[in-house]
Amino acid sequence: MESARSIPQRSVITMMIQQTRRALLLVAFLLFPLAGFKTTPAGAQNESAPRTIREYRGKTMGTSYMVKVAGAEALDDQTLRFAIDAELRRVNDQMSTYLKSSEISEFNRSTSTEWFDVSVEFAQVVAEAQSIAEKTDGAFDITVAPLVNAWNFGPTERSSAVPDADTIQSLMTTVGYKKLEVRTDPPGLRKLITELQIDLSSIAKGHGVDRVVDILAELGAQDVFVEIGGEVRTSGDKPGGAWKVGIQLPDAAKDTVMIAHPMLQNEPAGNAMATSGDYRNMYVVDGKRYSHTIDPRTGSPVEHDLASVTVIAKSCMQADGWATALNVLGPEPALAIATQNDLHALLVSRSGAKEYQMVGTGILAQYAQATPDAAETTSWLAALVPIAILTFGVFSILLFAMAIGVVFGRRSISGSCGGLANKTNEDGSTSCSLCSSPSDACKELREKMESSQSDSKQSAT
Repeated sequence: MESARSIPQRSVITMMIQQTRRALLLVAFLLFPLAGFKTTPAGAQNESAPRTIREYRGKTMGTSYMVKVAGAEALDDQTLRFAIDAELRRVNDQMSTYLKSSEISEFNRSTSTEWFDVSVEFAQVVAEAQSIAEKTDGAFDITVAPLVNAWNFGPTERSSAVPDADTIQSLMTTVGYKKLEVRTDPPGLRKLITELQIDLSSIAKGHGVDRVVDILAELGAQDVFVEIGGEVRTSGDKPGGAWKVGIQLPDAAKDTVMIAHPMLQNEPAGNAMATSGDYRNMYVVDGKRYSHTIDPRTGSPVEHDLASVTVIAKSCMQADGWATALNVLGPEPALAIATQNDLHALLVSRSGAKEYQMVGTGILAQYAQATPDAAETTSWLAALVPIAILTFGVFSILLFAMAIGVVFGRRSISGSCGGLANKTNEDGSTSCSLCSSPSDACKELREKMESSQSDSKQSAT
């Protein structure tokens, strides 16, 4: 024969099982519409199949490149690497001043003032450079090649010698974007003075990035990340979300990222980013730093507080050229030109030892109001918000389901566990109606307390 205490315990256990079952059924019912139905026709590609990321690295244009391809499993590694290297080889054959046989080297050696035939791509890059030169009143100028060489940043052997004022003044007579003409049909260039030479290092890397993205798209690789010497363009996305491009902290270690900007698909601003700064390619003589960025208007390296300029544009060629142009201009003129031309730019200026001030336009203005550390913290907080919302939603559904289970079980909620309104069971123990867990521990504690008080009274007598 069962004891009087075992009957309510079995009843409680049965009730717990029933309520748990009801809660699980309700959760499944609530989440079922979110799952939806999806059928895949026979022979169709499974879009949910996991994509892998393959990475390719190499040397080009006096620097390095990195290409990441997400998915595109139908293309083997050999095909992808060959396409990348072959396209970059063609860019170098057209625009590298380090190759004597390149189109640009042949044009620079020419003393003719007649039209000089070049490739379509070469003419397009020069045309874009001339457009930026006009909009910046010559702050961006690809005819600066003689000055680049004089300041030891060209293809000639580098030294730490600083050119004297007379040398600079003499070379300035051969510089000027208005002394160069370009046409795209038929593609060609023409010098207005025989001494004219051009240097496309401030825009060619960005153009090379565009070429690699385009050739990969032709092969069927739509989700890619291409970087050459810090200039980046993305297409599509990667497993887990958008590609992210880091904006480095000026004067810091090479891997120190100040901002990680997500390159969203179909972003109106574009998916190409380029940064120009005075803190990488430079040298110091007698305590003075000489940047590789030459101001064509003075003939000397730039001297202002603008440490770096980042530009986002639809093509990496545009981003590359504009980043250099704004870096030449300096803080206030650069901001004015960026605003006037509707550019998406982030200007980082030095405001003291290891301190920086950021000003932005367009899509990059969101980072301008925060210090580098604060901007990084903001990005982390922004990443946590969706997780917090999702967690809150899941717990809300579970709590709602449990509450419905209690109602369906026709159990009244007498109070919280351990509270004053606990339900009293037939054996004298209390239990919370929500979880049906007897408060035996509390009863045992009270019994020990009563026993202790009784022993104390007996000792006193």
